[in-house]
Amino acid sequence: MPQRRRTAVPTAMIAALITLGACEVDVTPASIPAPFSVAPVPSASAGRPAYVCTAVYKILTDGAVKLATGGEDRMRDTFAAMAADVKEAGATSLDTAQRAKVETIAASLERGAEAADPKAYLAADFPTIGRELDGTCT
Repeated sequence: MPQRRRTAVPTAMIAALITLGACEVDVTPASIPAPFSVAPVPSASAGRPAYVCTAVYKILTDGAVKLATGGEDRMRDTFAAMAADVKEAGATSLDTAQRAKVETIAASLERGAEAADPKAYLAADFPTIGRELDGTCT
């Protein structure tokens, strides 16, 4: 293969890449999808069992993230805040059985907030607390 041919191909490829690198792509804000949120949006479905489940699961998930980054005092505060938020979400439920389950979850979180060792509650009861809602979300 002649020397001229060995340098012509890479030079042409580099020139093409440089030319393409100078191109600009305009993206309109309308073409970018809206950010996704797990938070339930207040609507006509508020109070429905599935909506309440989504709200409670979100509270538990957000609380778990906070619990992963805090010490014992922060754990107690997080459990107490979660209990209050869960009670508030559950109070809107139209299903009495679901309200009772949500109250059970809130009471358990309050026990975690008042526990002498919140890490023990976190390891024992917290991982399965959301299962209380199973069967009430439909």
